[in-house]
Amino acid sequence: MAFTASDVKALREKTGCGMMDCKKALTESNGDMDRAVDFLREKGLAAATKKSGRIAAEGVAFACTNKDENVGVVIEVNAETDFVAKNADFLAFVQTCADTVIEKNPVSLEDLMACKASGSDLTVEELVREKILTIGENIKIRRFKRFDGIVTTYNHAAGRIGVMVKFNTSSETAAKDDFKIYAKDIAMQVAAVNPGYLNKESVPADVLEHEKKILTEQVMNDGKPANIAEKIVMGRINKFYEEICLVDQEFVKDSSMKVSQVLKDASVVEFARFEKGEGIEKKEEN
Repeated sequence: MAFTASDVKALREKTGCGMMDCKKALTESNGDMDRAVDFLREKGLAAATKKSGRIAAEGVAFACTNKDENVGVVIEVNAETDFVAKNADFLAFVQTCADTVIEKNPVSLEDLMACKASGSDLTVEELVREKILTIGENIKIRRFKRFDGIVTTYNHAAGRIGVMVKFNTSSETAAKDDFKIYAKDIAMQVAAVNPGYLNKESVPADVLEHEKKILTEQVMNDGKPANIAEKIVMGRINKFYEEICLVDQEFVKDSSMKVSQVLKDASVVEFARFEKGEGIEKKEEN
C-alpha cells in the first residue's frame, strides 16, 4: 500500500514524531496507519495514541438528568457549522431530544426517530426535518446513551464534551451534599482525563495483549534479557492501568489519592463520555 505526504502529516499529528521517522514507519508498515503507530511506539518514539481520529464535526455533546436525578442521558447532535451549534433554537432542539430519550427510553437511533418528541405532536424525525428547514443546515442525531439509577452529568466547554456517570450507593448517601460534590468531581475527571475503561477487569483481553506486545518490544529494544523484560513489562502494565482505568487514575483535584479512594461510600458502575465530532472527518475547503 503506497502512502502520501498527507499520510505522513497525519501520522506526525497523531504521534508527534519527526517526518523521517514517520516516513520510515509508513514504509515498514506498507502504508497501514495503525501499524505505523505501533512501529513508532515499539521504537520508543511515540506515546500511546487514541484512534478516534480528528475532532472535526460541529454540533453539541450534551448530558442531563431528569428532575429526580435517577435517569440520565448523554447525546450528540451534529450540525454543519459552529454558528448553528450555538443557536438557541438548535440547543432547545437538543434538549427536546434528550428529554425524549429520558421519557421514552428508545433502544436505538431508529427507535428514537420514531418516538413522539417530548412536549410535541411531531415525531423526532419530523422535528429534525422541521429544524433543517428553519435553521437551514443539515442536522443529524448521531448517538445517545441512557442510564437509570443514581446518575450525575457534566457538560464541558459549551457543548464540546458531555459526561454521564452512574453510581452504586444508597439513596440516603445520594441525597447528601458532599456526595453531589464528589460525584460531580468524578464526572469532571472523566471529561478532563478521558479514561478508556472503568477498571482493570473491563479492559478487553486483546487490548491488554496488544499493549504487552508493544511494551515488550520497547524493553527488548533497550537490550534487556527476556526474564528481566517480563518484570519490567508487568510494572509498566500497572502504569497503563493507572492511565486508562477511571478508578485507578490519580484524582485530578488531589494527586495523592486515586479516584477509588475519593468515592468513599459509593462506587462507579459505568460512565459515558461523548466528545463532539470524535471520529468524524470534516471536509476541508480550499
